[in-house]
Amino acid sequence: MIAPNSPLFADIPGDISVSFEFFPPKSEKMETQLWDAITQLAPLDPSFVSVTYGAGGSTRERTHATVARIVQETALVPAAHLTCVAASKGEIAEIADQYWEAGVRHIVALRGDPPPADAGRFTPHPDGYANAAALVAGLRARHDFEISVAAYPEVHPEAASAEADLDNLKRKLDAGATRAISQFFFSTDAYFRFLDKAHAAGITAPIVPGIMPVTSFAAIRRMSVNTEIPPWMEAMFEGLDDRPGPRTLVAAVAAADLCRRLYAGGVRDFHFYTLNKAEQTYAICHLLGLRPKS
Repeated sequence: MIAPNSPLFADIPGDISVSFEFFPPKSEKMETQLWDAITQLAPLDPSFVSVTYGAGGSTRERTHATVARIVQETALVPAAHLTCVAASKGEIAEIADQYWEAGVRHIVALRGDPPPADAGRFTPHPDGYANAAALVAGLRARHDFEISVAAYPEVHPEAASAEADLDNLKRKLDAGATRAISQFFFSTDAYFRFLDKAHAAGITAPIVPGIMPVTSFAAIRRMSVNTEIPPWMEAMFEGLDDRPGPRTLVAAVAAADLCRRLYAGGVRDFHFYTLNKAEQTYAICHLLGLRPKS
């Protein structure tokens, strides 16, 4: 039990590293929201900021435009997402060359989610990469990129088993990836058990926890195909789906407490899925002791 005179976040000195994920805007209004979020979060000095990439390359141009603007107008280090979906090796090489020429040196390499028309089944392009490990190897041969890949503490929903999923992660890292970024989770036990299994499998690269602040609990339920939602979390957000103000406050504290428990277990790097909203992520970082760099 926490002592009444021991505030939850008082003993965290801010000795952490953070990174932020954004998605490319679809409209002028969303572009304003994105750049407002980037402007608010930039003073926290993230190690990098990543920009997502839609299924089937559906946001390819917008992703590239967003990343290029980050390079041109900010001092942030951008990381561009790149997937295998619906693209030949030649197309991916061309995209990689464009990023390199634009000054991008960090790629988040993913197999990618298949488009809805494929009924959720991934089918490699006839002239493309079969999986993320092959994509990593291709990018590594093309340019000296820093490469991040995905990890799944509670197992990828399409994996044959937890062991097969871990073997896939190891192949991606052995192919030349620098780090793994985890899918969001709400159980610190699940994350630390996954780390133990990864270390036992000989994986030494960092596996950075991905933190998803709740903006809509209904949406979290839909996205949590393979992610456990603890009963205490259900109770915490009960009745808040139609009350965005209180939900935002509760979500920030819940995510900060998850990070506090990860910190107590030795974690010092955190990756935040911002959904292009700055307030929650900024509040979480503030509770963790992180302050703007002058």
